[in-house]
Amino acid sequence: MNTEERLEELDKRLKELKTGDSKKKKKQREKGKGTARERIEQILDSGSFVETDAFVKHRSNNFDLDKKRIVGDGVVTGHGTINGRVVYIFSQDFTVFGGALGEAYANKICKIMDLASKMGAPVIGLNDSGGARIQEGVASLGGYAEIFHRNVALSGVVPQISVILGPCAGGAVYSPAMTDFVIMAEGTGHMFITGPDVIKTVTNEEVSFDELGGGETHSSISGVAHFSCKNEEEALDRLKNLMEYLPQNNMEKPVHLAGGDDAFEEIHSLDSFMPDNSNEPYDMKDIIQSIFDLGEFLEVQADWAKNMIVGFARLNGQSVGVVANQPMHLAGCLDINSSIKGARFVRFCDAFNIPLVTLVDVPGFLPGKEQEHGGIIRHGSKLLYAFSEATVPKLTVITRKAYGGAYDVMASKHIRADLNLAWPTAEIAVMGAEGAVNIIFRKELKESEDPDKKRNELVEEYKEKFASPYVAAEMGYIDAVIHPRETRMMLAKGLERFSSKREQKPNRKHGNIPL
Repeated sequence: MNTEERLEELDKRLKELKTGDSKKKKKQREKGKGTARERIEQILDSGSFVETDAFVKHRSNNFDLDKKRIVGDGVVTGHGTINGRVVYIFSQDFTVFGGALGEAYANKICKIMDLASKMGAPVIGLNDSGGARIQEGVASLGGYAEIFHRNVALSGVVPQISVILGPCAGGAVYSPAMTDFVIMAEGTGHMFITGPDVIKTVTNEEVSFDELGGGETHSSISGVAHFSCKNEEEALDRLKNLMEYLPQNNMEKPVHLAGGDDAFEEIHSLDSFMPDNSNEPYDMKDIIQSIFDLGEFLEVQADWAKNMIVGFARLNGQSVGVVANQPMHLAGCLDINSSIKGARFVRFCDAFNIPLVTLVDVPGFLPGKEQEHGGIIRHGSKLLYAFSEATVPKLTVITRKAYGGAYDVMASKHIRADLNLAWPTAEIAVMGAEGAVNIIFRKELKESEDPDKKRNELVEEYKEKFASPYVAAEMGYIDAVIHPRETRMMLAKGLERFSSKREQKPNRKHGNIPL
């Protein structure tokens, strides 16, 4: 074979690689799904993709697999750039063996993950697979375990993002579950350990794919998904949006964007924002949009544990992680799910050098038998642990209530927040005035001729003595009581002043977070 023939052979193989099975591709598109390569093209900068292991084929001879050796073996792997920044990517191809994972397939993904680790770049996984390749037996299970091990090794080293664009079932779900963010496309993306058919056989329950493991289910009920998107295109766009806030690895800081609003301007509307009635709810997102650049906020897990808000924003061009109580839901109380949600987000931001801004309006932990029996003590301490462990700049603003242990937990000065501010409307106390008065002055109220009048007087006295921000400020627990209009400016200055923060922790293998 001469040189010209060799080149023709290469072109033939490349064409075969990129053409694939036209009938299966058509079927894929009819379901509202793109192909593995189309998805990569949508995500990466034009012309930046470099494919790896393009000609890999499986080596199994079981169950006549030797007659079905398809080039690429069902997953497209490689690297490219998003807005000029390098990422490593794999895209599962449902048109080849239903995207089922075998030994060679897993090896391709593992090589990409190893490269990402060495180069310090994010890993993106586009999931669309029927699960393990049963014909390859334990070799496919071993392949999954190799991927899982790398997910753990890369955790906190480089960002890992999973996009669920098709089925992701059985053992396959554990890899996305260990990545930093899970994005799901509604209608086509599904995650579950056991599918509807197995559930029907074992428990006699009838459940649809969407109800069992669709995007809406995992974003609002289970908390597995961080983002649920209307379709595949929106899911891939959300991925690109998320990447704008993240660094390449744990040794770098997120990209700083110039421009935007004046970071030191006063937001006068905030001075009259807070309701006079301290029990009246308001939307904390209105404050968030007022404070941060261009009013932009990428909320994470928006539909799960709504009493806690977490997400990314920019302040003076710098990426920050926002953690906030939401008075519109459960009065902003901390409960099991909100504690877990907040703790995971705080730990991600700390791992990747993203400063934390905490906005506090918390009346306490949610009371009730269900919460106590569900382990609110254990789960609530996760958030406390995460904030205490974090060494990134931590800036806290108390807008209204900060009661009881929840005050401590929400990035208080006592767990080493760097800047603690309070609005004049802040109420910092062991508990609400009404409850405190009922306990402290139980005898006086019982003996009073007019208990209601006496209670009102004592409540006002308690608020003035114990529930104002000035008591905490006198003790140094609050660095400053500020006009609400100054919030953006004070936070921007805080970010500037604390950006060089260095905090050395005791030498240890790792802590033991109360899981």
